[in-house]
Amino acid sequence: MGAVELVEYVARSLVDEPEAVTVGIHEDREGTVIELHVAEDDMGKVIGRNGSVAKALRTLLKVMSARQGESISLEIV
Repeated sequence: MGAVELVEYVARSLVDEPEAVTVGIHEDREGTVIELHVAEDDMGKVIGRNGSVAKALRTLLKVMSARQGESISLEIV
């Protein structure tokens, strides 16, 4: 499972409107950026209390990026 698929799977599992979840990817000078889009009402579920869910997702991406030898970051839009 790749990083994009992981983010999409976790996000769809958390939200009330899984059909509204979209994941985009683009490159910038610092590496790969994964953009997660969810319904406005589900934003709190993806971010979590004090950002705990977002931090956990970013930690998973750090582990994956270390294994792949590249930089991967997550933006929740």
